[in-house]
Amino acid sequence: MKIIGLTGGIASGKSTVAKILTDLGAWVIDADKTGHRLMEPYQSAWKAIVQTFGPEILNPDMTINRLHLGSIVFSDHQKLQMLNDITHPLIGQSMRQQIKQIRSSHPEAVIFLDVPLLYETNMDKKSDQVWVVWVDRETQLNRLIKRDGFTRQEALRRIDSQMSLDEKAERADVIINNTNSIDDTIHAVTKNYNSIL
Repeated sequence: MKIIGLTGGIASGKSTVAKILTDLGAWVIDADKTGHRLMEPYQSAWKAIVQTFGPEILNPDMTINRLHLGSIVFSDHQKLQMLNDITHPLIGQSMRQQIKQIRSSHPEAVIFLDVPLLYETNMDKKSDQVWVVWVDRETQLNRLIKRDGFTRQEALRRIDSQMSLDEKAERADVIINNTNSIDDTIHAVTKNYNSIL
């Protein structure tokens, strides 16, 4: 079994690369999806987040209003750290369980850990190699504004809350340049995935 760390930055196209890998037959464990599941009403992370940030972050149906929570944590580094301190250990624990399940049923699997904060949470140390999905800063900024309707300032705040893509790329084993066409990205992902097999 091989474990590959897959990371990038917000709006770099990591989800696109994860989808291509899934289509190629890789197993992808998505940290964000795992986190969203743990943040569903009355789940472990939900309880701690509501206790920490108060019931005003909830929608009428008791789900967490992630836009509202995002506006709180991305304008205050300390609050972002508080949120990460709640979610990261729980996400890590769940991902380890998922790896264990895959290992027992498919010992030959190639597993990609799709983790935005791979380096920040030291999950690169648990990976056989690391892939970084890279785009230049201006492309990243424009995609984020277009995708989420943020102002330039809001988009920059979110990008700057993460390690820069250039720094991640310097530390990577494989860099997937996602600046050009989708065909270029598919080609690069397929080539690198086949070289692992």
